Amino acid sequence: MKKRILVADDEEVLRMLITDTLEDEGYIITVAEDGREALEILQHDTLDLVILDYMMPGLTGIEVAEKISEGCKNRPPIVMLTAKTQESDVEISKNAGIQYFMGKPFSPIELIQLVEEILT
Repeated sequence: MKKRILVADDEEVLRMLITDTLEDEGYIITVAEDGREALEILQHDTLDLVILDYMMPGLTGIEVAEKISEGCKNRPPIVMLTAKTQESDVEISKNAGIQYFMGKPFSPIELIQLVEEILT
């Protein structure tokens, strides 16, 4: 069965790059343009993985992750994909329940490898 991934990023070009990269590998992708939309999708859909941007309007990736930890029925693994890569940002992400962290700019090949590692 194909794995379902939510990609939440406010930058359309990045959403398209991530979506195209992962769809080419056979994953089913759902996209969200901001944190609020991501949380709404998470409350209704069963997903295997979430890829969040750190800085998004509405709710940040950190806030979305905290809400997932607090009470979403679906608690998939989370990858934080962000330009905020300082140690303090990584620590904040971990405290919010984020298991995986990848800095921007990122390599599509490395993203595929990380996703495959998580989902296999």
